[in-house]
Amino acid sequence: MSTSSSRSSSQSSRGMTDITWTHVIDGVNPNGRKTLKCLHRGKVTRGGGIFRMKQHLAGTKGDVGACLKVPFDVQYLMRESLKDIRIKNKEKVDSSKYNTPYGAPIHRLEGDMLNEDNEEFCPSEIHINESRFGSQQKLLVDAMTAIESGYKHPNYHGLRVNLLRDAKKEVQLFVDSYRKIWENVGCILMADGWTDNSHRSLINFMVYCPKGVCFVKSIDASDVVKDVGTLLKMFEEVALWIEPNSIVHFVSDNGSNYKAARRMLSEKYPSITWSPCATHSINLVLKDIVEMDHIVYLARRASEVTKFVYNHTFFIAWLRRRQGWKEIVRPSATRFAITFIAMRSLYEHKHDLQAMVTDKSFVDS
Repeated sequence: MSTSSSRSSSQSSRGMTDITWTHVIDGVNPNGRKTLKCLHRGKVTRGGGIFRMKQHLAGTKGDVGACLKVPFDVQYLMRESLKDIRIKNKEKVDSSKYNTPYGAPIHRLEGDMLNEDNEEFCPSEIHINESRFGSQQKLLVDAMTAIESGYKHPNYHGLRVNLLRDAKKEVQLFVDSYRKIWENVGCILMADGWTDNSHRSLINFMVYCPKGVCFVKSIDASDVVKDVGTLLKMFEEVALWIEPNSIVHFVSDNGSNYKAARRMLSEKYPSITWSPCATHSINLVLKDIVEMDHIVYLARRASEVTKFVYNHTFFIAWLRRRQGWKEIVRPSATRFAITFIAMRSLYEHKHDLQAMVTDKSFVDS
């Protein structure tokens, strides 16, 4: 394996979730350079990262000598991990060869042409994965066969201008059909504040009526102070677009600024009543519960059990062979309910985990 390939692979394997970290200790030498030490033989490396230590434990020929004291099962895991890395690197190289500004098309292969003598025929560059979309593919084929010969597909300009304009008009007609329901029976306006992956503070506005839920607009509030006056202006703008007399109820988050803004909106338009978001209220209750000392202790212990199981390939493989096994829900930094969902999941796996620690293969490992 070349040095550049080793470097790229080591960078992709530096995360502390790599199984190799359970067999090495990271440290710093007197010169301030990071080092990795093998727990089995004591081998110390000063470069190459976790990938070089993976080669050491796997016993493969490369930039570092093989570990002579590593257990067979650990050596097997390291070799399988290296094999997966080689496959992923090959896939990346293969896909990068054919990338275009519009994606990665399927290139012409032997047999693509229905008639090799007809030079005017050129196959469509449809990705082979499209064949997996069963129902969508069937609808596409049915639509194509229903069109008579002589049909010309739209060009780039048609797709970018005419069809896009028609699609926008179709959506507008769809929303207008909802507006009639709002006028006749009333509707509920909902404001949902959230933060996306780019750390933008967004507020989504949706309207509910007996016909269904309709998305109205999304406001990027990242660069504004969400005080009472600003929120009231946003809420009133959407309410005027819907028609205040058509709104019978307004639901939003439970922040003090949101409470004050919706109360002022209700005072200005008496037909609009308001209530806090039930989901947000439940999350606030769970937030207080999850901060209790005994819940913090239980959550930490549950996380340790889960990490131990999923960081040892042999044990998780043993559990997955048990009848009726379902994956353990692992906590993540989302809403507070996930802590309780994860602990309940762990409780439901109680007998499987007890059976694992009393099994002969666990005791002898």
